Amino acid sequence: MTENTGGKHGGAPGSRGRTTIADVVVEKIAGMAARDVPGVHSLGSGFARSMGSMRERMPGAGSGKSVTRGVSVEVGEVQAAIDLEIVVDYGVSITDVASDVRENVISAVERMAGLEVVEVDIAVSDVKLPDEEDEEEQRQRVQ
Repeated sequence: MTENTGGKHGGAPGSRGRTTIADVVVEKIAGMAARDVPGVHSLGSGFARSMGSMRERMPGAGSGKSVTRGVSVEVGEVQAAIDLEIVVDYGVSITDVASDVRENVISAVERMAGLEVVEVDIAVSDVKLPDEEDEEEQRQRVQ
């Protein structure tokens, strides 16, 4: 968790007091920013996605995809390091997608959380082939 503290008394009203940003906030920002990049099919390894889909089917476990699946962060007072595990669509340039993901994640976290992102490490764990069915498609057919 990180916090930004204000300066001296009598400073601008917006700088009086502390703002604390939880790690999960940075995880969600990074996860959403990564998913927005064309060529990113999903986040998380196949195993993590399977476990997540099982969790989503449990009553009271919440609905929708976990935004933080495949995302881990280390947040200091003014800096953050982010690790992402992604699945890319077949046919895209993995290096271009990874570069675009880094750029989008860094921009979003620095703009929204005010933290300097020192690194974004990306592990590409799978490629989504055109003839593979999504877990969501399988669940919809089974219901």
